[in-house]
Amino acid sequence: MSKAIYVLNGPNLNLLGTREPNIYGRTTLADIGDMTVAEAKAHGFDVVFRQSNHEGELVEWIQEAREAASGVIINAGAYTHTSVAIHDALRALAIPVVEVHLSNTFSREEFRHRSLISPVAKGLIVGFGANSYVLAVDALASLIEEAAE
Repeated sequence: MSKAIYVLNGPNLNLLGTREPNIYGRTTLADIGDMTVAEAKAHGFDVVFRQSNHEGELVEWIQEAREAASGVIINAGAYTHTSVAIHDALRALAIPVVEVHLSNTFSREEFRHRSLISPVAKGLIVGFGANSYVLAVDALASLIEEAAE
């Protein structure tokens, strides 16, 4: 089996299911983790699924992924729009990165239209709710498989 896929989640995503369900839905982060693990397993990958409200911890996990992961899926939450540190850590990876968001960030407030993650990601999946993560696993698995050929 290949190295694991890292799925990293930023601030406030631990509140999914109860935080603004009209925007983010009622699916919890634990539910999304289960969906992600099941989809990754179908592609032959294990998953390291983590969430932190702390920017530095996310940076450390990205750095850990340099050696331990085949690819990274990241929903950096609000740090998407503000964190040069996360951008720089992702830029240092030699493995593919897929950015994911539950809501369509481009149909929301203007400040959410700019991502510091997108320039260092292979792709971006937004607006499909919890299914965004399943789509991200499929996309990342394809990128990893293409790179291995």
